[in-house]
Amino acid sequence: MESRRGPLKSAVPSNIVSPVRRCSRTACGRPAVATLTYVYADSTAVLGPLATYAEPHCYDLCAEHSERLTAPRGWEVVRLLDGSAPARPSGDDLEALANAVREAARPQERAAGAGGGARGADPMEVARRGHLRVLRSPDN
Repeated sequence: MESRRGPLKSAVPSNIVSPVRRCSRTACGRPAVATLTYVYADSTAVLGPLATYAEPHCYDLCAEHSERLTAPRGWEVVRLLDGSAPARPSGDDLEALANAVREAARPQERAAGAGGGARGADPMEVARRGHLRVLRSPDN
């Protein structure tokens, strides 16, 4: 006689096992968002995005505990950015962008300076400042 119960149903319902991984810190029941791994050989604590599955020697941390993480004296904490989260621009990024916009806004000076001896510049390149380049749109 066949059982009516499907292959994945449990005979005893359980509230102990949760499909959501929880923070490994004692008495913290918040959902985990990051995974902490210690690299003892390098004295480094690596905090990265939540691992695909729970590892025995890794610790899952909630947002609060991952932000407040400190390492033992002499250790380094390496925080890996989550690829899905948008990166916040730094002050240097914003300054470089502002300088590039200022440079692009000076067409007369740019044309006078590049008139005679352009050293084989890319025809799409309009201006250059340090490592930044302003490129002409391919439609123009």
